[in-house]
Amino acid sequence: MTDTLPVTEPDAAAELARLAEAIAHHSEAYYQKDAPKISDADYDVLVQRNAAIEAAFPHLVRSDSPSFRVGSKPAAGFAKITHSKPMLSLDNVFSNEEAREFVARVKRFLNLPDDADVRLRAEAKIDGLSCAMRFENGRLVHGATRGDGAVGEEVTANLAHVTGLAHTLPDGAPAVAEVRGEIYMSKAGFAALNARQAEAGAKIFANPRNAAAGSLRQLDPAISASRPLAFIVHGWGEMSATPGATQSEVTAAIASWGFDTGSLAVGDATMEQCLAFTVDLERRRADLPFDIDGVVYKVERLDWQERLGQVARSPRWAVAHKFPAEKAETLLEAIDIQVGRTGALTPVARLAPVTVGGVVVTNATLHNEDEIARLDVRVGDRVQVQRAGDVIPQVLGVVTSDAPRGAPFVFPDHCPACGSTAVREEDGAVKRCTGGLTCPAQRHERLRHFVSRNAFDIEGLGTERLELFANEGLIEGPVSLFRLRDRREALLALPGFKEKSVDKLLAAIDERRSVSLDRFLFALGIRHVGEVTARDLARAFRSAEAVQDAATGEDAVIRLTAVNGIGAIVAEALIDFLAEPHNRDTLAALLAEVSPQPLPEVKQTGLSGKTIVFTGALEKCTREEAEAQAELLGAKTSGSVSAKTSLLVAGPGAGSKLAKAQALGIQVVDEDGWLALVAQAQTES
Repeated sequence: MTDTLPVTEPDAAAELARLAEAIAHHSEAYYQKDAPKISDADYDVLVQRNAAIEAAFPHLVRSDSPSFRVGSKPAAGFAKITHSKPMLSLDNVFSNEEAREFVARVKRFLNLPDDADVRLRAEAKIDGLSCAMRFENGRLVHGATRGDGAVGEEVTANLAHVTGLAHTLPDGAPAVAEVRGEIYMSKAGFAALNARQAEAGAKIFANPRNAAAGSLRQLDPAISASRPLAFIVHGWGEMSATPGATQSEVTAAIASWGFDTGSLAVGDATMEQCLAFTVDLERRRADLPFDIDGVVYKVERLDWQERLGQVARSPRWAVAHKFPAEKAETLLEAIDIQVGRTGALTPVARLAPVTVGGVVVTNATLHNEDEIARLDVRVGDRVQVQRAGDVIPQVLGVVTSDAPRGAPFVFPDHCPACGSTAVREEDGAVKRCTGGLTCPAQRHERLRHFVSRNAFDIEGLGTERLELFANEGLIEGPVSLFRLRDRREALLALPGFKEKSVDKLLAAIDERRSVSLDRFLFALGIRHVGEVTARDLARAFRSAEAVQDAATGEDAVIRLTAVNGIGAIVAEALIDFLAEPHNRDTLAALLAEVSPQPLPEVKQTGLSGKTIVFTGALEKCTREEAEAQAELLGAKTSGSVSAKTSLLVAGPGAGSKLAKAQALGIQVVDEDGWLALVAQAQTES
């Protein structure tokens, strides 16, 4: 297998379909049947191949994409348990530099000074099966596997003979406590189990991880009881009261309840101390009694963890440092610049083919402009290549020699796809094309975003039609969507398009010539301008022309950052976008076709300034309508309950949010109570 990407969209779509099927098949074999048919490295290659094609052809991402999954769906035969808090996966790093960058990201996110002391806890990453045990009033209510991160399999009965865990909690433990960790099998236990299996003519397990997973996930608890399973804590989920202020303090409390929290850990440590711990642990890896594949670093302070939160499927406050992968040397033949769907300019090393970890590598990432300068790589150099995590090829550095070298690489300051200016954000490492509305490399993604539900929401303009129209030369950007009526005959000539369907589509487009200003601004796809920011801009400036005027001139940053919710990063992104002539021309042409409408003014009411959370089912209006009502009355809405929450509106089916609100003493009303508050606030305004 090589890492050469498909050239045509049909080839890419076909391969994504094959990969989705193959990865689903192997995920089921690994997670549900605990009988993998390929190695972990080969499975990772499939997943990374899928991710690479999706990055190159983002409009072809399938609804069943493996990128959307954590683990696998619970297997049939087990009861299903919905986790009160999702069981997330971890992002990976593969070098000391990436580990240090993790801490740097934490500091940037928390707005800490460069010399701030960010203390960490480092723990051995045991290769097993993630499991959560929920206790209420000291009693074990259920144990569940991670499953797909949201829903797992109930395995409570199978935990009865697992060592390293408690089945009741002592007095003083929180009323609700969910302890999470890894079910694993020691190397000695694995060898003994396989010996018994072989003697009985039964299934031989591939490795301790698969043996542990297969042993725990037995419909007959007696089989699980006969296997040498152990549990080690790596964290927790819902806690009605957290017994400590740091990761290490809570881990120590859990240990006092009777759980094995492991001895291969170091707490209250600097990153350099964590890295030294990792080096020592890797040196001793082969002699450990169980398999590990790296070290997990976690921010110690829990208040910082809460502020950091999560992205997609992983927390911002933790990362797994995987042990080094296999390396090889080869010739750097060229450096190409690829333009991604968000306009990022990414340098790619074109390599003389070389086998690394059983895979032929011809391309490798060079990450960004700073990385090229740091490595000082030049065309014609011999370079060392590594497949990070045995998956993603990357250039590690130049192999020194006495041979003459080529000229240093000059990173472009204009987009190679459209010629627009490429800029770097302050404190950022990535250069981005500013021609978002016109850049062909971003066209498909921009158009799909432009017509999406929370933007122009044009009915009948899905991904397939957008691609078809673009490929047929009928549309080039958002402006041409509103000129499709002039191409009616060309639309009728397309396969499957009849007069009724064409007229329906054109009518749907005409209906959206008037949209709210926040939808219009969000549809432009300006970096960092999401739905909330677009709404803040729309309320502050009232028209697209006013936004453009505010983002022009020497005082633009001051004018923009004076708006509540707009920071310097958003302001600079908006200024860069509107400074690009291509974007200004497109914006002017777009405003000749559509009429963005100002938002209703926010009223000052008794709900002004309050933070409101909606949970459960609403029967008299949609969640979106209720949140819009709240915002028009001056309130803020949130998706989670915290001490800052002023009011919880709970409909039928309300769960953990209701319980947390009641525990915090937050006011709770049902839907009728909410509507009464709305009516009262409206009479006040």
